[in-house]
Amino acid sequence: MTPGVAVSSIAVGPVQTADARLEAPRPPLRARLDAWLAAERDHLPLWIPVCFGLGVASWFALPWREQWPAAAAVFAGVALLGLGLRGLAGRCLVAAGVIALAGLAVASLRGEGMNTERLAREIVAFPLTGAVIAIDRQPARDRVRIVLAPDNRALPDRVRISVRGDVPLIVAPGAKIAVRATLRPPPGPSAPGSYDFARRAWFEGIGATGFALGAVSVTAGPPPPSGASAWLADLRARLTARMQEAVGGSAGGVAAALITGDTGGIDEATTAAWRDSGIAHLLSISGLHIAVVVAGVMGLVRGLLCLSPWIALRWPVKTIAAAAAAVAGIVYTLLAGGEVPTVRTCLATIVVLIGLVLGRQAISLRTVAVAAMLILLLRPEALMGPSFQLSFAAVIAIVSLYESPLGRRLAGPGDDAPGLVRRLLRGAIALLVSGLAVELVLAPIALAHFGRQGVYGVAANLFAIPFSSFVVMPALFAAVLLDAMGLGAPAFAMLRWSIGLLNELAAAAAGWPGAVMRASEWPTAAFALTIAGGLWVLLWRSRRRWWGLPFVIAGFATAAASPPADILVSPDGRHLGVRHPDGSLALLRPMAGAFIVDMWSDSVAAGRAVAIEDDADADCTPDLCMIRIVREGRVWTIVSTRSRRWIDRPRFEPLCRRADIVVSDRRLPRWCTPRWLKLDAPALQRLGAVAIRLSPPSVDSVSRRSGDHPWARYDNGDAPAPPSRLRP
Repeated sequence: MTPGVAVSSIAVGPVQTADARLEAPRPPLRARLDAWLAAERDHLPLWIPVCFGLGVASWFALPWREQWPAAAAVFAGVALLGLGLRGLAGRCLVAAGVIALAGLAVASLRGEGMNTERLAREIVAFPLTGAVIAIDRQPARDRVRIVLAPDNRALPDRVRISVRGDVPLIVAPGAKIAVRATLRPPPGPSAPGSYDFARRAWFEGIGATGFALGAVSVTAGPPPPSGASAWLADLRARLTARMQEAVGGSAGGVAAALITGDTGGIDEATTAAWRDSGIAHLLSISGLHIAVVVAGVMGLVRGLLCLSPWIALRWPVKTIAAAAAAVAGIVYTLLAGGEVPTVRTCLATIVVLIGLVLGRQAISLRTVAVAAMLILLLRPEALMGPSFQLSFAAVIAIVSLYESPLGRRLAGPGDDAPGLVRRLLRGAIALLVSGLAVELVLAPIALAHFGRQGVYGVAANLFAIPFSSFVVMPALFAAVLLDAMGLGAPAFAMLRWSIGLLNELAAAAAGWPGAVMRASEWPTAAFALTIAGGLWVLLWRSRRRWWGLPFVIAGFATAAASPPADILVSPDGRHLGVRHPDGSLALLRPMAGAFIVDMWSDSVAAGRAVAIEDDADADCTPDLCMIRIVREGRVWTIVSTRSRRWIDRPRFEPLCRRADIVVSDRRLPRWCTPRWLKLDAPALQRLGAVAIRLSPPSVDSVSRRSGDHPWARYDNGDAPAPPSRLRP
């Protein structure tokens, strides 16, 4: 009841009770809020996975154990506020608080319940024997990763080792192997806020990682595949090897990725080109691939059944075709390894097929919400990965676009635009607008996770998406079917040509001027503002949806105003990087691995890596380096050891006293007292990787980000706080 109606009924009603005369009108703000929510009633369920995800994200983002009950108290307070507010707005607040509490509880139970056994310290040249659980062959990188269950009960239940060179094909799941390897606990991030393998290993049950020191010997071959999962894993491995061999080169690696999701055959140059050109999403088996398989199977089955008039008139042809398509989608999902984008698409596709059979709207944001909720209930940790965020963001953007007036106009029947040319033009415009929407939505996520985003993705996808849908994917499945009959050569040749064309497109687009947009590490607040504002814009339908734009703008502004780190230190103290104003990253050891160089370059948006000794402001010897950095008129002096040789006290003690920061991969004596910060082996073991900003002075560490989470590798201690006044 609105305020106007209440006043009118009191004024003209024949009987006025005391309660009616004393009844106060509803507050205008609450009435307007209830009216708006009532108008958006159909979109309120879309916020269920958002609120649940907020609870999940709170547990992962808040590092310390005492903060988790505080988050629960906040969510409970929101629910209690809703109880006091009443009305539709009150009911929404109650639901939001309760659902967020459920997300926090599910994430906590999942994280603590894994209870993954982890190696306590590094073991060198250990004789390792065990049964192979999984194997990831990466011929393009001359590397094989093996996950095995060790025979030694003193080791964790699962260990992952990396092997260089060829590994016999007989090394497959179930085989028994022996190898001498160096093992260590799963490493944490190489910089605060960067990729956290320790967290991933925790949820995968991997308690140690390492590398082989020699060849792998097979003590027992794998048993014949038994059971559906083993049969699918064996089929996946054989299909991957067949595609890589028959198609050959980087095209063979791409073909294998499209059919089984295994990207190990794609070389680094091709991977970088696809990423920087904005078409790397095609390598992740998700919406496009599942749609082609499901639509193809459904159309084929329905067409074959309709060839018989008797069957077409008596059998539920559409239902049978939908069931066959659903089975094909599930098999393809299992064959591709069941990654988050594939599972999400498969779940959504099944809901779509059910809707088609029931005569309901097939594709909607509710379908996406159901798929997201199922994944978050089963694997809440998926929320924190870029795969989940990118895949769902892209689908939400597309569905929201085509539920809008502009989208309905683009997807309309086009009676006002007859003719093939105009229909093709309408389709091209729709594809272009869809690409723009997806790129705008994915840009902040890509920048936050990877520090880079392809600028020309819309233009590249304008050709790549239809070409993949109508040329590459049909050729791929034709090759699989024909190869089983020994007739796959023409299809493999078609694949080689078509994927080669995509590789050339990716290399060309990645080489255009300004093809890559770079950004340093995003603060958590900036990412949260951007995501919250984006969801507000995409999930509502009234004009109030545009209230989310200021939050998106504020998120980008916060990220742009946050300076990158000036100094990065690896968790073992062996590697140190200094960011220069020209965008380069000077490294203490030029032979640092490609992984740490890539992670650090992305973290500080560095365009190139150089050696510290090439810097005019650095004075280096084989044993140590002294580097001078100027920030806002102040000269900072950093001293770092480079070798394990002992440096005598008369030489080293004066350097320590003159230095603002001292870094070493060993334990330094107490008499080494820099003016501000001492990062030696004990300190780094406590802190993990460290990022230092000099203007204003601050220290960030992995231990502060990981806190009390069970996968945190390091003892949690407080990093040294910068003094309020530093001596010149």
